[in-house]
Amino acid sequence: MMTATTTTEPARARAVLSNQDFKLLQDAVLFYLKAHEDDPISSKYSALYHRLGSAVRR
Repeated sequence: MMTATTTTEPARARAVLSNQDFKLLQDAVLFYLKAHEDDPISSKYSALYHRLGSAVRR
C-alpha cells in the first residue's frame, strides 16, 4: 500500500521591524556615534548606521 505524501510550504516569514523602526535605530546609532567619536569601535557603528540607512530607503 502506498501513501501519498503532501508537502506543505513553510509559512511566509513576517517582518519583525518596520521601516520606522529602522529609522529610529539609525537615529540612536547616530546619537551614539556623536557621543563616542574617539572610540575605536565607532567605525563599526558607522557601518551599521549606513546599513540601516539603506534599509530605510528600500
